[in-house]
Amino acid sequence: MKPKLLTTLQDYSAPQFASDALAGVTVAMVAIPLSIAIAIASGAAPETGLITAIVGGLLISALGGSRVQIGGPTGAFIVVVYSVIVEHGYDGLVLATLMAGGILLVAALLRAGSLVAYVPQAVVNGFTIGIGVIIGASQLKDFLGLGVDSVPADFLDKVAVLWAARDTLDVTAFGVGLAALVLIVALRRLSARVPGPIIAVALVSAAIALFGFDTDTIASRYGELPRGLPAPSLPAITVDRMVELLPSALVIAFLAAIESLLSAMVADRMIEGQHRPNAEVLAQGCANIGSALFGGLPATGAIARTATNVSAGGRTPVAGIVHALAILLVLLLAAPLAGYMAMPALAALLILTAWNMTEPHKWADYWRSPVEERGLLVLTLVLTVVADLTVAIGVGVALGLALRLRESSRKPPEWDEPKR
Repeated sequence: MKPKLLTTLQDYSAPQFASDALAGVTVAMVAIPLSIAIAIASGAAPETGLITAIVGGLLISALGGSRVQIGGPTGAFIVVVYSVIVEHGYDGLVLATLMAGGILLVAALLRAGSLVAYVPQAVVNGFTIGIGVIIGASQLKDFLGLGVDSVPADFLDKVAVLWAARDTLDVTAFGVGLAALVLIVALRRLSARVPGPIIAVALVSAAIALFGFDTDTIASRYGELPRGLPAPSLPAITVDRMVELLPSALVIAFLAAIESLLSAMVADRMIEGQHRPNAEVLAQGCANIGSALFGGLPATGAIARTATNVSAGGRTPVAGIVHALAILLVLLLAAPLAGYMAMPALAALLILTAWNMTEPHKWADYWRSPVEERGLLVLTLVLTVVADLTVAIGVGVALGLALRLRESSRKPPEWDEPKR
């Protein structure tokens, strides 16, 4: 479980550091608005997203088994984090994250990193698409500027409330969100090295401040962000509380392991490398414990930010460390500026993130897959959206493994010696 950082530093060079540093700063500029948006969508304070990107991102890069993995808060956690906060409060989320970190450490010591191969791909695809649908729906209120005081957590109730409020659409907020969406897409197509999200959000937010549009911002809704990290502390821990939060902790640990290992595998293909799965799981455990101690959100490897890192020239974990330190520097020196970020622009960023999570370019391949896989994907998707993520993962994995066992238990056809 040797970290990749120790391996890559053996023949490290100044030109490589320059490339890693540039990539790290580029990814940090992408991660700042996205981390804030994920925190807000999760029902947490905006700064918790930055705390997670700093602490979790630093530990994942320093201790992980991938050369280019970028860690932090991700969209996959929004659903479970939101539900934990609603049911158990933010202190409950911190304890669940701490427990998830411990579970991941045990999994790493048991060499469970390679077990990701046994999770059916249809289940992963199903709950990923389902999470994307839920995230997209959760951002419609801010994107459209709808006059709704609170939106229910349940998907079907949420859709009903948003539909009932359709006549309250704010044209200005919608215009702001649409402008941000178009800018992000245009800048992304221009170059992978351009930090499109922060440029788009900054330009749109600056226009709002300049022209005096009456549009919600982070500062108007949440106040200014604090400068720097809070002091580390432990949440209230009791046996009853831990038993109550164990299902949530297991889901957080499962998502952290799955997403980080999938991201590492994608990165391997991009750089023709080979990650160390157990070291990666160990890093996820340390990152979630560290994030929880500082009051952050669950952390894991982020596929989109990892791909951005590779495209920007990052080739060692130093890039991820620079990314975390760059976000910390921004938090220390320019935290008040984040208060000007417009809520519709952040909603646009998350809607685009949700769309990308569903991977629409793969839908045709999903449809051409065997009927069992299609059924498993659709079942997991539907359960994720209308039921519960824990139920969706449990049912999907159990059914997927049952199908795999059925296939393996089928007797091969008897072989008849051909007549000659």
